[in-house]
Amino acid sequence: MTVPEMLTDAAPPAPVVRGRGIPGLRLMSMTSGLQRATLIFGLALIAVFALVAIFAPLIAPYGFAQESADGVAFIPDQGPSAQHWFGTSVRQEDVFSRVVFGARTALLVIALSLVLSLFVGVPLGLVSGYVGRWLDRVLVVFMDAMYAFPTLLLAIVVSIVVAGGASSAFGGVLSAAVAITVIFVPQYFRVVRNATVAVKNEPYVDAARVTGASTTRIMFRHVLANVTQSLPVIVTLNGAEAILTLAGLGFLGFGIEPTQAAEWGYDLNKAIGPVSNGYWWEAVFPGAAIVLVVLGMTLVGESLNEVLNPLLRTRRAAAPNAGEAEDE
Repeated sequence: MTVPEMLTDAAPPAPVVRGRGIPGLRLMSMTSGLQRATLIFGLALIAVFALVAIFAPLIAPYGFAQESADGVAFIPDQGPSAQHWFGTSVRQEDVFSRVVFGARTALLVIALSLVLSLFVGVPLGLVSGYVGRWLDRVLVVFMDAMYAFPTLLLAIVVSIVVAGGASSAFGGVLSAAVAITVIFVPQYFRVVRNATVAVKNEPYVDAARVTGASTTRIMFRHVLANVTQSLPVIVTLNGAEAILTLAGLGFLGFGIEPTQAAEWGYDLNKAIGPVSNGYWWEAVFPGAAIVLVVLGMTLVGESLNEVLNPLLRTRRAAAPNAGEAEDE
């Protein structure tokens, strides 16, 4: 079952209750045991990833495309050493620096793609679910067609169209982000649209209509806050998917130019030959970076889903009660 299907199977969202306190701490207090441990571990991995990305120029000892230092060229395929912690690549680049700067590229693509997806998918889903009629049918058919398309193939096509031969760092990041956005928009559309259909006839929405509120005000002031409770879960899980899609594009040669930005998928592609000759470090470290970031985002997403999903909360609360009843 996909993420949108998993979330839309839940009970209709209830009106948001505004409470006091720090949202993050309140959310943490709703977890316990293994669930809290996985959430903290996932958040720690994401925090390390973000810090490495932000401070990449300070952490990396060399540039991501640097092939020499002090007039001395790096030795290609050199193993890990004091000078090169993760060794060097077949292209004479420092692997550690490539991994560190690759975190910055990944963070930029993730942030840009998720922001674009939210700004496109959420309003479209809100308008489609609330207005209905022919507009809803057209948008649903269009989004379903996009959702049924193979994601990586769709990302490749969009990346080629958007890049237009651009080799700049910004052009490469933008083309990758737009390609990933096209994949994510149908997910946000479906979740928000289904939730909007479920709440648009609720009493608080009818009360807003009676008071003479405009359609725009009702959608974005009264309905929006009550149909976006599942979005934090989708955002974290889509962040993991964005990393994998970006790596797939880079591995296939449709990502960012290696001289413009470091990218883990491209490094994995170039490490295929050296790995077969025993130079394992060229693939292990970029691959481990991908695995750790995806693991962190997945753990956070699954933990948030258990906390924010009302059905899962009800089942978790009912389980201890059932055990106590059996003891009696």
